[in-house]
Amino acid sequence: MIELTHIVGKNHVDKHHDADGRLTLPIEQRVRSRLRAKLDDGRDVGLFLPRGSLLRSGDFLGSDDGLVIEVVAAAETVSTIHCDDPTLLARAAYHLGNRHIPLQVEKGWLRYQHDHVLDDMLLQMGLALVVEQAPFEPEAGAYQQAAEGHHHSHSHNHSHNRE
Repeated sequence: MIELTHIVGKNHVDKHHDADGRLTLPIEQRVRSRLRAKLDDGRDVGLFLPRGSLLRSGDFLGSDDGLVIEVVAAAETVSTIHCDDPTLLARAAYHLGNRHIPLQVEKGWLRYQHDHVLDDMLLQMGLALVVEQAPFEPEAGAYQQAAEGHHHSHSHNHSHNRE
């Protein structure tokens, strides 16, 4: 089994090395620091990365013996909203964020892991969406909280009382 222990700088790979393989993973696996998986060519790999690592498509992982593996975001079932109205798109992002939904935010569109209840909410807001198979690259902060089990936490050091 190939042991991948560190993230390799993209400049090092571009200038000095081609990738020795590809590792295609969905987001749930790209947030894990310990993982057993298979490269696209079938070879077994183990991830032994620092806790809190978030792998993005295009990142490179290295082994202690010099192998370099490219990370690829797997296509998964997502809902994508395209909208030319920035206010309506911001409202959608607000309502999804208020539910602690991992969200990919891009110019003119949003993407989240498919959920028919969320789809219905957004359709009622007047948004059009498409359910598709596509890579999912959510914003890091919100996804990290959700992945660590903080879906509904609300603890911080200020009062909600108004004087």
